[in-house]
Amino acid sequence: MPKFQWWWVVVGTITLGLVVAGYGVYHFWRVSKTLGNEKNAVVAELVGSKVAFLELKNQDQYIVNQELKKRIVATEKAYVEAMGVYELIIDRQAQRKSMGDAEKQFAMALNQLSKQEYEKVLETLNGIRTQLNALQNKEAQAGVVAVPPSAVTNEPPGSGYRVQLVKIDAGDFRVGIVAADYGSTRVIVDTASAGDCADNCPVLPLADYVARNGAYAGITGSYFCAVGYEKCVGKTNSFDLLVMNKDKVYFNWDNNVYSTNPGVIFGGGSVQFVGSVGGRSRDTGIDSMLSNFPLLVSGGNVVFGGDDDPKKGSKSNRPFVAGKGNMVYIGVVFNATVAETARVLQAMGMDGALNLDAGGSTALWHGGYKAGPGRGLPNAILFVKR
Repeated sequence: MPKFQWWWVVVGTITLGLVVAGYGVYHFWRVSKTLGNEKNAVVAELVGSKVAFLELKNQDQYIVNQELKKRIVATEKAYVEAMGVYELIIDRQAQRKSMGDAEKQFAMALNQLSKQEYEKVLETLNGIRTQLNALQNKEAQAGVVAVPPSAVTNEPPGSGYRVQLVKIDAGDFRVGIVAADYGSTRVIVDTASAGDCADNCPVLPLADYVARNGAYAGITGSYFCAVGYEKCVGKTNSFDLLVMNKDKVYFNWDNNVYSTNPGVIFGGGSVQFVGSVGGRSRDTGIDSMLSNFPLLVSGGNVVFGGDDDPKKGSKSNRPFVAGKGNMVYIGVVFNATVAETARVLQAMGMDGALNLDAGGSTALWHGGYKAGPGRGLPNAILFVKR
């Protein structure tokens, strides 16, 4: 057995210490390097963030926000105007009237809108409006020439149908009007649907309403969501206003309980115009009732002088229902704004009058179409012999 040498222990201890120390130095270097890399990454990220922050800080946010606001306003204005012009186009299509090159110009406007060329869009759309207004005026002038001199009067007819010129301070207006007295005529509202309808609702031409009720005259009824209107997607041919038809069925009762919209009530040997249909009971003792807006004349006074709705302020053929004494009238004021229509009817001595749906929905019947036929209607007002 070899003799124990104490210096081996010393050498071994020193060697082991050097190994342990070397590993410790190596491990510390690795950890330091890893931490250094992470630190460098964090520092780089912080530097990048600081640069981005300084760039953001140095931007003029007021200018940025103003430019964004201007773009939003321009987009909205172009879109709203495009939808308004498109409705004019489809209204004329429904009336089977000349379009000129409006459809071609509208396609160009949509292309400009897609390129965000807002000034060009508005210029093109304005040109389309001007063109359609010129066609409307040309058609109106052709109708005025056809009115005989004997029909230049502000007095409404005593019976039957007449075309006449009515004078107000804004000019002469052609009016096609049907007169009836309550002693011999019953006024009803007919609907294509048997009950409330939310979408893809049935409609009928005015001539069909006249035929199936044995009526001798009729006119378009309340506003409704026509086919082709962007706002009417998902509720095509539906109407939101209160109506009671000839079968004593009330339409849209729930959403009109607190309505402030005006209306007309037929029954009891008279026609009554009310400023609001809200708060009414389901009165089935009347013949029919219909709500629409605006109320034009009440108590012999004009109660609508205009608002900020461009559709009411544009020239169009304006259907109406009116009353004077024991007489009831339906008719159309041609090429007029809604406010002008109110003044025309006041000049004719009407006690009350209510505006009806216009544009492509305009239709008036007396022994045939006197205006229209226009598009199919969800409801109509009819004159029936007692």
